[in-house]
Amino acid sequence: MSTPTDVELQQLAGSVGACLVAQHVTLVTAESCTGGWIAKVCTDVPGSSDWFAGGVVAYSNALKTGLLGVPGSLLAEQGAVSEPVVRAMAVGALQRTSATVAVAVSGVAGPAGGTSAKPVGTVWLAWAWREADGSFRIESQIDHFAGDREAVRRRTVRSALQRLLEA
Repeated sequence: MSTPTDVELQQLAGSVGACLVAQHVTLVTAESCTGGWIAKVCTDVPGSSDWFAGGVVAYSNALKTGLLGVPGSLLAEQGAVSEPVVRAMAVGALQRTSATVAVAVSGVAGPAGGTSAKPVGTVWLAWAWREADGSFRIESQIDHFAGDREAVRRRTVRSALQRLLEA
């Protein structure tokens, strides 16, 4: 699959915004490897304040713990690039805001930092929805993106937003 362009990402974010407005929900992001890129493409859309609540760039483990409430023990046991951590990031973002849906990402964008277990291009994504009873519905997936650092990050942004359209 090709690497999305700025225009394609902005169009996707616009579609996500229209979908969220129609559902009367708001989005919050919890980003690591994308460094705020999901929030950036969302706020590039005019009128995004109607559906985008904000985001947290928690690149370090200390910020994942301090800002999103990810347990330090979970980070130590699983590593930042893991399903349990990204799910905790998504739920933590919802618990700390009034948003209705959260997307969280953590991965190895490269060019360094990969291991045999988590090679460059490995990205975990999670989406959490606030249910009427106060509980959270959470979905997660792992992706393995090819390409350089920018390609991995662009593909992560696309994947994160695309799932919101399918919800």
